[in-house]
Amino acid sequence: MKKILTIAGSDCSGGAGIQADIKTITAHRMYAMSAVTALTAQNTTGVFAIMEATPEFVEQQLDCIFNDIRPDAVKIGMVSNGRIIEAIAEKLVEYDAENVVIDPVMVSTSGSALLSDDARQSLISTLLPLGNVITPNIPEAEVLSQMKIHNEEDMVTAARRISQEIGGAVLLKGGHSVSDANDLLFEKGDTYWFKAERILTENTHGTGCTLSSAIACNLADGMSLGESIEKAKEYLSGALAAGLNLGKGSGPVNHLWRL
Repeated sequence: MKKILTIAGSDCSGGAGIQADIKTITAHRMYAMSAVTALTAQNTTGVFAIMEATPEFVEQQLDCIFNDIRPDAVKIGMVSNGRIIEAIAEKLVEYDAENVVIDPVMVSTSGSALLSDDARQSLISTLLPLGNVITPNIPEAEVLSQMKIHNEEDMVTAARRISQEIGGAVLLKGGHSVSDANDLLFEKGDTYWFKAERILTENTHGTGCTLSSAIACNLADGMSLGESIEKAKEYLSGALAAGLNLGKGSGPVNHLWRL
């Protein structure tokens, strides 16, 4: 039984955050653990309130996990506070965590800001360099690369800039582009495209959480990064195509479509 740790915020509506991660990990027949960085009051229409955990409590959660059931992979999602970011980074180094996938959550699917401006530099300088791969979407990549992204050529330029900044692999997700859902992996100076047709649905709440968790599961299973991404995209496409329609806004995907 592979063990996967998600370090992220809670989504009380169940479509994103640790709830989406746990469902995804379970769908991959793996054991899910979670360290909660924040509680959120949110649903398919937006994020209405955030209550952060203290850095000390996040550290205690991580100590309990690593000292008892060591994870085979770690997925990191919403971390809105610079001190919590630094605490997580220290623990990842202390425990020599492996197969680390970081989704640099800055803006929710509904457009709500989830990362304070003062926390961005901590994210870039201390946490992102510890990831085997980071998975920004186009708006997040624009922040990280400090450039606008209009086309695939811009995606390559932005991914290269981010990779040079953090020293690791970058999966730039193209889901926010107009015509397709092609993703770009920039790894060790090379580019790899993952082509996919856009699935016409407004129910995309938690897709970033779901994809990054699936990648972590596949890495824990011994797959290469490229294969992990390909299999994760297949899983997410199925969850989107399943056509779950819940809530009044951008609804969740069906994480358990394979069952």
